[in-house]
Amino acid sequence: MELWPGKPFPLGATPDTEGTNFAVFSEHAKAVELCLFDEHGHQTSVELAETTAFVWHGYLPGIRPGQRYGFRIHGPFAPVDKGHRFNPSKLLIDPYAKAIDGNVEWSDEVFGYRFDDPKEDAGLFERDSAPFVPKAVVVEGGFDWGDDLPPQVPWHETVIYETHVKGFTIQHPGIPEELRGTYAGLAHPAAIEHFLLLGVTAVELMPVHHFIHHKHLNEKGLRNYWGYDPIGYFAPHADYSSSGYGGGQVSEFKQMVKALHDAGLEVIIDVVYNHTGEGDHKGPTLCFRGTDNVSYYRVVEGSPRYYTDFTGTGNSLNVRHPQVLKLIMDSLRYWATDMRVDGFRFDLASTLARELFEVDRLAAFFDIIHQDPTLSDMKLIAEPWDLGEGGYQVGNFPSLWSEWNGKYRDTMRDFWRGEEHGLGEFAFRFTGSSDLYEGNGKAPYASINFVTSHDGFTLNDLVSYNQKHNDENGEGNRDGENHNRSWNCGVEGETDDPKVRALRERQRRNFLVTLALSQGVPMFVAGDEMGRTQHGNNNAYCQDNEVSWIDWSLRDENLALLGFMRRLMEFRAKHPVFRRRRWFHGRDIHGSGVSDIGWFHTDGHEMSDAEWHEGYRSIGIFLNGEKIPTPGPRGERVVDDSFLLLFNAHSESATFVLPEAVYGEEWTAVIDTSETMLEGGGRRHKAGEEVLTVGHSVLVLRKVA
Repeated sequence: MELWPGKPFPLGATPDTEGTNFAVFSEHAKAVELCLFDEHGHQTSVELAETTAFVWHGYLPGIRPGQRYGFRIHGPFAPVDKGHRFNPSKLLIDPYAKAIDGNVEWSDEVFGYRFDDPKEDAGLFERDSAPFVPKAVVVEGGFDWGDDLPPQVPWHETVIYETHVKGFTIQHPGIPEELRGTYAGLAHPAAIEHFLLLGVTAVELMPVHHFIHHKHLNEKGLRNYWGYDPIGYFAPHADYSSSGYGGGQVSEFKQMVKALHDAGLEVIIDVVYNHTGEGDHKGPTLCFRGTDNVSYYRVVEGSPRYYTDFTGTGNSLNVRHPQVLKLIMDSLRYWATDMRVDGFRFDLASTLARELFEVDRLAAFFDIIHQDPTLSDMKLIAEPWDLGEGGYQVGNFPSLWSEWNGKYRDTMRDFWRGEEHGLGEFAFRFTGSSDLYEGNGKAPYASINFVTSHDGFTLNDLVSYNQKHNDENGEGNRDGENHNRSWNCGVEGETDDPKVRALRERQRRNFLVTLALSQGVPMFVAGDEMGRTQHGNNNAYCQDNEVSWIDWSLRDENLALLGFMRRLMEFRAKHPVFRRRRWFHGRDIHGSGVSDIGWFHTDGHEMSDAEWHEGYRSIGIFLNGEKIPTPGPRGERVVDDSFLLLFNAHSESATFVLPEAVYGEEWTAVIDTSETMLEGGGRRHKAGEEVLTVGHSVLVLRKVA
């Protein structure tokens, strides 16, 4: 087989009209074999003899898209002394593979050591792994995007819907059976119709980078449903493809993005650059470990056999290494330019900022993002914590970043379960968390507000269970969070008691209204709008079954909840006072005679400094919509209605005295969570009048012009 020198860049497999260039980085390798596989699994090997800046490369004429391949990399096996784990008997996935064919078959051969060796992971195991590991696929990069344009929804207009490619589509009756569970299914008009019905603007997909299903899950008959164990940072997960594994998954993903864009929806993907699926020192050798272990992973200084683990998964990528930074940046640019996604949610993002040990907000990773002309203009969302010491970094990410606001989640759960904390925390979270973000030069939309996410209870389960019920995960119910920061109305699980059911339904509406009307970017989780349940499982990461999938029969069973959610989002979209671009000032800055926001005790007077700390569970909030500092198309100030929001988190009814007439002489009720009322209620109230609110409810009043 004729091999030409080729080029060191771009890394990976790059086809042209005559053949394909292959390039792989390995700083400590001694030799690299390129292995080609035919349709029967027969292997042909050729050595990549050319090296440039630690990149091994070569060009093979006649190699076309669809070709399956991998690498065998020769070098020292010295895990104890040097941290090296080279083992040419292990076929390796190309770290830059654009498509990956197949899943890991869990045999002893995929490990670099023998299980029965007294040296444990320090003893070399030289049986061939090729029949048991996925293969990289050469992919043609062309695609007809037509007139596709990114929606470019402004941050303050954004509403995020977190979902799962398979879980959303696998049981959807309106999606053809052959497309369920796939990218094509998510692009189907029936799926898009639901997104538009809810009024969301961005679909945030749980991990779509190709990932593996771990051995311990496989042995229990479980699977890595969530997908937070990547093995290919450029390859769409092949199991979500209706087009097979030969590269069609790439064009299918692009077609999905195009279809969502055509509907005005942005696509945000959840990316996991903090660790890989290869696990700890006893994990399999599939890709990075055998390519160059000490370059790609953070090994323990002085004990390089082991990995520094900030993620709880067994390893952490070595973001201090220039090639690892390049890998991450190349991956991000690829998904931004070739795949045309609109943003990224970074899992356990604090790990990416650890250049030494402590989290550094000026880490090289952030510097590179900020100077990149493509990435700096995208939606960047951090999960601002990891499991290492000092990893909780809510409010500390740089100016271009928005963050999953864990403090918002905890505060709102505490508020609605009646915790007697001071109302100051509630006030900060409801108005965009200025205490976290304003000092950093950020706007309210730096806060991604959420009450539920994929990780934890569903909204229905949040108000139905006090205890987790994770027995089906096979870990003795020891996994998952231990404490539910909500209130299950005194009855655990499902119940036929009409009073309990009514209260739970009201609590679900309370959370939805609070989230929709808070300043910042609301994030809803797929299925919460229909009352989806996981029957108390708050860590369904391994449940690739009906526990995690959306049950679309709930859509008919919970039409009232779904209709409430739809009208709520229409209400939010209609009123810019709930999605401001600037912070409240708490004073009259527009000459309207009253402040832009006011906080009221139940007896009608403005909250005093002392009252903020006295553990009240009810509060009135005045939002002045007369002159909102939101530039219109010609630079004018947008005018909206003014609103009075009455929050009662007590279990008993509470009477509010409406503020004096300067705030509004007459008010009409537009939202009442005790009655599922939203707009058109028509009840009128005068300034100074007493208004009764039901226990655990929200009443929203609109100022009558």
